[in-house]
Amino acid sequence: MTSRSETATSCHREEHRQLLFRYVLAHADDNLILAQRLSGWISRAPDLEEDIAMANIALDLLGRARMLLDYAGQLEGRDRSEDDLAMFRSEREFTNLLLVEQPNGDFAHTMVRQFLYDAYQTALWKSLCGSADATLAGIAGKAIKEARYHLRHSGTWLLRLGRGTEESHRRTQRALEGLWRFTAEMFETSETDRKLAGAGLGVEPAGLQPGWERGVEKVFCEAGLQIPNDRFARSGGRSGFHTEHLGLMLAEMQWMQRAYPGMQW
Repeated sequence: MTSRSETATSCHREEHRQLLFRYVLAHADDNLILAQRLSGWISRAPDLEEDIAMANIALDLLGRARMLLDYAGQLEGRDRSEDDLAMFRSEREFTNLLLVEQPNGDFAHTMVRQFLYDAYQTALWKSLCGSADATLAGIAGKAIKEARYHLRHSGTWLLRLGRGTEESHRRTQRALEGLWRFTAEMFETSETDRKLAGAGLGVEPAGLQPGWERGVEKVFCEAGLQIPNDRFARSGGRSGFHTEHLGLMLAEMQWMQRAYPGMQW
């Protein structure tokens, strides 16, 4: 017979598994959506070297998304593959940050968006390297190496653009003012975050904010950029409430699999 303590332990593990599924899926969505956004620059970047760099970063993010989606499918236990989770969920089922779904805009806009996200990802994966979940810790160990490179790349561009011409500085400052309102969402801490952090499986996003702020403020100061005094914070992505941009993007990204389900190359 199964004892009460064994039953309670089993239920506890099941709760953690479902919480971890949602947690992993949210981070998978972040990387998948931003990979799709960055791929829009292929053949359109300012020069050939940057075209290759942005394509490689998009591929890094896509590879990270695939690992997370595959693991999320295992945690869910409904036999959904990474393709199923990427291509057959609706807009309301995606739980990515609003920041990553914002349009590319000009090159300065893309670099500001990338820098804000890269600084967050670097802190996140560094913390998750110590996760008690071996699979998540393994993914984080690979992701942190890529994230550090991405942060150096986007940070260098912010310095070049901020210190460059009057026009490049103006465009970069304008991009920062437009995107800053989406940054607070990265550090909102849900009950899922708290439970997983308490179990040693995840990390509370709020704990990452002080280090993130110090890092981005340092680069902005060196670039001569002013952090906006914008108190209007936008959020909702983690709950499935998105801006008008995500639906249009998913329609483009998912149409082939939805038109021809199960198609293989």
